[in-house]
Amino acid sequence: MLETNGSLPGEMSKLTELVDHVSMDVKLPEHEAVPNWDDLLDQEIKSIKILIEEGINSYCKVVVQPSTTKEAVATIAARIKDEIPDNRKISLVVQPASPLDVWVGKTHKLLEISEKAGEHLDVLTIPQVHKLLNLR
Repeated sequence: MLETNGSLPGEMSKLTELVDHVSMDVKLPEHEAVPNWDDLLDQEIKSIKILIEEGINSYCKVVVQPSTTKEAVATIAARIKDEIPDNRKISLVVQPASPLDVWVGKTHKLLEISEKAGEHLDVLTIPQVHKLLNLR
């Protein structure tokens, strides 16, 4: 099992013989992970293609805040659906950011995000369990 981001598809292709399962983070523009988010998403989609083509059991996950728009997550889901030929083999995990108390009174927003993304891909909504267990 590999948990990684998909920013380096060339490196991802080197790992396909070593792993059976991959959990791949997909960053939202609001995460400000890089100066050019569009380029990052292009690289992440290339990594997803490699994983699917190599038959690696994989899923993508995106961490959302109460401020995240359903359109932002749906845009990512739609791109994956449109650009991955066998998109039935990839799910999107929507992870509410921790601590979970920031979601009090806002769980409807989480459900709206999941539902909108679910128009494009199979979506699961799962909290960041490592944070609940105080693991890094």
